[in-house]
Amino acid sequence: MAETPDRAEPTNRAEPTGGTAASGGAAASGGATAPDGAVAPGRAGTADRGQLRASDADRQRVAEILHRAAGEGRLALDELDERLAVVYAARTYAELEPVTADLPTHGERLAPAVPQAPGPAPAPVRPPGSPTTKGAAVAIMGGFQRKGAWAAPGTFSCFALLGGGEVDLREARLIDGEITIWAFAFMGGISVLVPEDAMVTVNGIGIMGGFDHRASGAGQTGGPRITVNGLAFWGGVDVRRLPTEGELKRRKEERKRRKRELPGSEYPEN
Repeated sequence: MAETPDRAEPTNRAEPTGGTAASGGAAASGGATAPDGAVAPGRAGTADRGQLRASDADRQRVAEILHRAAGEGRLALDELDERLAVVYAARTYAELEPVTADLPTHGERLAPAVPQAPGPAPAPVRPPGSPTTKGAAVAIMGGFQRKGAWAAPGTFSCFALLGGGEVDLREARLIDGEITIWAFAFMGGISVLVPEDAMVTVNGIGIMGGFDHRASGAGQTGGPRITVNGLAFWGGVDVRRLPTEGELKRRKEERKRRKRELPGSEYPEN
């Protein structure tokens, strides 16, 4: 009798295929598989760094580099003023980076500021004494002026009719570091001078007149917060960033000194 050959045992094991491994690797890496087999980057891609929004701390770092460069004689004072204006108006890294492209940064690198855990807000520091001026000023066919080291209230209203006024906040002592100004000019004019490091918000409108918004923008960390609201009807409200009178005088003297140092300069000593 012939022997019956043993039957081969069926096997249930499946060899891994290259396609399965590749798809698994793509899934592990977080990317999607492109039609040609390449792994495409994930949908949550990194945005262009130049389009990231700059913070107050970023603008402060750039401003410090500019001030140091001016102190080393690398920038003229008029160039410093121009570049600081660009810094305070910048909103993205792409706008900030060209400002110091031709200057040594001494190892500093413009990078997004690392967010810190929120802590308790510091207690507001009030200037000694109460405000020394009223919360309002009126000029009718005349004028008014608030300037110098005056203690400004939290809200200051001013009105000019066929007249003019000046509100100078560059050396003012602001309660809680902020102030809101309401300016109304009817066939007249009001000038508001703010410090260079202030965070300024201008919301006024002009009807057959002008309400200047060019000073709006972020300032430096720790700078005062100033809001200007109001209306100009057949008149104008001018809001400008300016250094203090002492700083203006210092810059003027510095320009004179540099001109005297130029070879062959005939600039007078006095």
